[in-house]
Amino acid sequence: MRPQRSSTINHLQALAQLQQSVTTCTLCSRLRDYCRGIGETCRKAYRDQQYWAKPVPGFGDPNARILILGLAPGAHGANRTGRPFTGDGSGDFMYPVLHELGLATKPVAISRDDALKLRKLWIGSVVRCAPPGDKPTPQEVRNCSVHLAAEVAALPKVRVVVCLGKIAWDGYLAHLLEQGIIERRSAFKFSHGADYRLPNGITLLGSYHPSLRNTNTGRLNRPMFARIFLRAMELSGIA
Repeated sequence: MRPQRSSTINHLQALAQLQQSVTTCTLCSRLRDYCRGIGETCRKAYRDQQYWAKPVPGFGDPNARILILGLAPGAHGANRTGRPFTGDGSGDFMYPVLHELGLATKPVAISRDDALKLRKLWIGSVVRCAPPGDKPTPQEVRNCSVHLAAEVAALPKVRVVVCLGKIAWDGYLAHLLEQGIIERRSAFKFSHGADYRLPNGITLLGSYHPSLRNTNTGRLNRPMFARIFLRAMELSGIA
């Protein structure tokens, strides 16, 4: 029992260290300037709030069996609240589905202090700062890959990775390539419902991103999104 307890403590320490390294990261000057500027000007609706305006760390259950990877924080969502998919339209679509499936304790995410918790689930992103136009440069994605690698290493119980959108998909494939887990990215095609068993035993699932561009146009609806996570729960052994 002692080795198992030591291992648990080690990965909790690794997650704590990761959160510190993410929030203090200054690798991408363009993104840091943009996030700070958004925090200073604010939206009229949020003028009474203090924007987080720093890189946003992942959050969830340290014993997660499912890892969700998004693109990046929303300029007035996670860049404001300091927690992924919190305080924006994407989160308003996603969390009710996660709650209905028993993966989140609340259906609404308002702030990082709202007591929402995730069950067997961790949420991160391939870029930790809000990018202008939701379009990070390839170099910015590469800069942030160090945080993704550390996050994956600190979540040893993950069995399924769900990538929301093609940028997240490509970012995770780049990580797999760098780690020597896959030989080429071209063998893994992104689509909604894409389902690949990786050489290391992890399953990679693809989903359209729950952005307003997708949900308001009907490209992604709740049953489609829920089916991805029902599959993830099945594959990861979550009852």
